[in-house]
Amino acid sequence: MHEALVIDLDGVLRSWAGQGTAAIERRHGLPAGSLTAVAFAPERLVPAVTGRVTDAVWRAGVAEELTRRHGAGGRDAVREWSAPVGEVDAEVLAVVRAQRRVRTVALLSNATDRLRSDLRALSLDEEVDVVFSSAELGVAKPNPEVFALVCQALGLAPEQCLFVDDSAEHVAAAAAVGLRGHHYRSVAGLSDFLGRL
Repeated sequence: MHEALVIDLDGVLRSWAGQGTAAIERRHGLPAGSLTAVAFAPERLVPAVTGRVTDAVWRAGVAEELTRRHGAGGRDAVREWSAPVGEVDAEVLAVVRAQRRVRTVALLSNATDRLRSDLRALSLDEEVDVVFSSAELGVAKPNPEVFALVCQALGLAPEQCLFVDDSAEHVAAAAAVGLRGHHYRSVAGLSDFLGRL
């Protein structure tokens, strides 16, 4: 039976551990946690990851709100915070490469329209068979529709798709529509999950 592995990007294949948001906030005189709180507030983030506004508009809105609340450092903080593209987890990438020898590997990310340029910068654009971005689909995890769209595009039934995400909520949503899910916490756990299949 043909199968696909549908894998999340952030928190699984890509890490932001070295970005140092707290240090950026300190350097620009922002209260601890303020950048993350403003950037990832649902009313600001959801339009960006469902394609209703561009990444540039989203980041400009974050900068404007931080500047309004905390002064001129907000704009510079967002500029510095926006520059990195994260780091590839080499161990997870090795698993992905092995999986591509036995099944289709798809990336499914709640992302802005910057996703594809980030993947090129990380040299990940050729490491998966297909990329699904919530900004392009117009719907984001954990909405069940996103999983239906991915399965349809892959030409597979939900039970033919394995889903890996670092969000338990997203895994539960995928499982509810029939995908076989794994809540990612470690490479060892991921390898065990895939080995059992």
